[in-house]
Amino acid sequence: MFKLVHISDPHLGPLPNVQPVQLFSKRLLGYINWQRNRAHAMTNSYLNALISDIHAHEPDHIALCGDLVNIALPKEVAGAKDWLATVGSPKKVSLTPGNHDAYVPGALKQAYSAWRPYMQSDPELGITPPLGNALHFPFVRRRDNITIIGLSSAKATGPFMATGHIDHNQLRELADQLEHAKRRGDFRVVMLHHPPVRSATSWYKRLVGSSRFRNVIAKCGAELILHGHTHRATRMEINGPDGAVPVICVPSASNGLGGHKPPARYNLFSIERDGDGWSCIMEERGFVTAMKGVQHIAQHDLTIPGLRQAA
Repeated sequence: MFKLVHISDPHLGPLPNVQPVQLFSKRLLGYINWQRNRAHAMTNSYLNALISDIHAHEPDHIALCGDLVNIALPKEVAGAKDWLATVGSPKKVSLTPGNHDAYVPGALKQAYSAWRPYMQSDPELGITPPLGNALHFPFVRRRDNITIIGLSSAKATGPFMATGHIDHNQLRELADQLEHAKRRGDFRVVMLHHPPVRSATSWYKRLVGSSRFRNVIAKCGAELILHGHTHRATRMEINGPDGAVPVICVPSASNGLGGHKPPARYNLFSIERDGDGWSCIMEERGFVTAMKGVQHIAQHDLTIPGLRQAA
């Protein structure tokens, strides 16, 4: 059995000291939002408890779907690098960036440079790495008979916008890697930040061109799609060639109790072969009350499309 953890949107705080010149951009709006709202709603105590519970369950791998930072200040990015080391090694953790990690132009390249070990393909898969610190997605990792493909939907946007975008090169390579993993007979996990389902969020937070992503899944299939961004616990589906593919979101890993979004939570997937198919049990763990700490919330037996046999 392979145990995979899904977390997202830690929005690490508090914000470091900000120089006025750093706020001459969209960052000013994010700074105000942090001071008025998120500084009170998102706390390290919930996040730390969640990570401790994750470690206690000894997962084989952790999928982190972005938004480590808030307004992508250089000190935030450096602090997130240190925090990642407490979550797990690059071999144990896969990371896809979110819109807050690309909050202003140039921020994503800075984040990629700092967090790159968590966003790289396994060398043994023979995928040509980019030169220097050039951005390259998707990355591909294989753990046992699980293939993890990480996309980037992160893109700097204008004020009051939080949309995502996946370019044609990523989608073309996604299709190729899904087919490669299919021939191996692997369980294929696709991770990204923005929800690829049209109705999942408001228009100003949507994944632009999400239909192109869904077209790839309709043709090539997948077993599980993980995302973040909405800070909600949702289970949706995308049509694949062999049946509906589960699309799973998780609440923010640092959200506290009492807000309009669910408190901190993570998903724990137990994946194994089951006859000619796959068994995938999803457990939701997180906060319901502060007194009880992290606890079992719900369990779901996900319906996974038919087993892809190796050619």
